Amino acid sequence: MQCVVFDMDGVLFDSEALVLQCWEQTAKLHGIPEIQEICHRCLGSNADMTRQMFLEKYGADFPYDTYKAEMSAKYWENVEAGRLELKSGVREMLTALRAHGWKTGIASSTRAVIVRKEMQHFGLEQMFDQIIGGDMVQHSKPNPEIYQTACRELGVLPAEAYAVEDSYNGIRSAAAAGMQAIMIPDLLPPTPEMEQLAAKIFPSMGAFQQFLFGQHRTKPA
Repeated sequence: MQCVVFDMDGVLFDSEALVLQCWEQTAKLHGIPEIQEICHRCLGSNADMTRQMFLEKYGADFPYDTYKAEMSAKYWENVEAGRLELKSGVREMLTALRAHGWKTGIASSTRAVIVRKEMQHFGLEQMFDQIIGGDMVQHSKPNPEIYQTACRELGVLPAEAYAVEDSYNGIRSAAAAGMQAIMIPDLLPPTPEMEQLAAKIFPSMGAFQQFLFGQHRTKPA
């Protein structure tokens, strides 16, 4: 098994916490209740599904697009100000994977153009063989389509690849695709369902790296 496919938000970047912070600021301005609860439910979902879930919660006349644009503007202001950070151990893990000749990919519910923009911001785009965004597939996580697509583009069988996720929907998606789902929790803790679906749960990216190259000592293909 010499391929790892990563989710992006909450796995590579500390972006989910920043998005939640920006939604909380927007909600405070406009009196939107229970914003943390709906944001947690949307973790791992693509833009269309997130919009649908917001409208289901707040009503069909909820001006989601307006508030989403306001939240996004706050988010990118923070990114440009240097407040988006790489998760601990990410750069070291990607460097180790490349050094050992492993294939790497991204399967993110975020639109591909945004994924690439954030990768370029940190100078990481060249570290990935394939980038699959949420707008490149029909169905959102927890549907397995995005991971099936990533494996097909990388030329690997799902059973021979790891998928690294932090969200419940992401773990469901990776497991349904037949991959070895690895959970590194971010905003949400593991549940009994996650413990059943995930092949392994690690406290950090560094612990996963130690598992791969400490225990396995895998040689390049």
